[in-house]
Amino acid sequence: MRSFTLSFLRNCKYKSFLHRPPQRLFSDTVQQQLQLNTHAGPLVELLGEWPAREEELGRAVLRDMRVLPDFISEPEEAQLMAELEPYLKKMRYEFDHWDDAIHGFRETERSAWSPANKAVLQRVLEAAFPPPAEPLPHQHVLDLAPTGHIKPHVDAVRFCGATIAGLSLLSPAVMTLRHSARPLDVAALLPRRSLYIMTGVARYEFTHAVEGGAARAWRGAAVRRARRVAVITRSQPRPEDRQGGDEGGTGASGEGAGETKDRLDRITIYTVISCRICVRFDSWAELS
Repeated sequence: MRSFTLSFLRNCKYKSFLHRPPQRLFSDTVQQQLQLNTHAGPLVELLGEWPAREEELGRAVLRDMRVLPDFISEPEEAQLMAELEPYLKKMRYEFDHWDDAIHGFRETERSAWSPANKAVLQRVLEAAFPPPAEPLPHQHVLDLAPTGHIKPHVDAVRFCGATIAGLSLLSPAVMTLRHSARPLDVAALLPRRSLYIMTGVARYEFTHAVEGGAARAWRGAAVRRARRVAVITRSQPRPEDRQGGDEGGTGASGEGAGETKDRLDRITIYTVISCRICVRFDSWAELS
């Protein structure tokens, strides 16, 4: 019987089906695909054709953009949401962000957590902010509606430093990164309950964005993002950046020099509220 079975499998006309990559077997169940992809290889990859001369940059961005799958458990995700939901549900989703960088969102900051959630966030600090890194004392909580999206931006260096780390709750997403000066793209799959850590080249030289709905795919599998809550921790700004005039990352250095005082005052107000500035690169021209 055993020899018959082996012979059948060798000659079966469905042999190609049996040897398909695992992520294609569950085409109707996105979460199952993502769970399989989590163990199928790196969750960050270069997109398109990168010239040979950019090999060093490619290695650097893959080093500096990390995704740690299954960083928290389902019960830990539930306890984080149990603490956040009473506050978030009192807020309405906004679709008219002041700089047009983000649509369909609500946000808050939080520095006081329950003991259980504080222990979870301590693991984030240990993973993403080894000494001498100094994290800001609060977390930025960003609740993105299913149709919401974040346009390409670089977090302002005056108000957050070299490391950005985010827990992804409730839904997977695909984050896209693009070099601020050259057409070089990177994609990162952010599975539900994962932690992404963005530093160095990925933090300063690439914009990052999260598209809404079913706009993205990962290795041929559709990633239909639902409501997604990110709990983001950032490091303290570098001393040389705290009083600087650069409102974007190093890729936009100097291009904001022509901003007026009123514009800067408005930026400061918004930054006090959310401790971040999302600067769209295609809007710099009107400021110069």
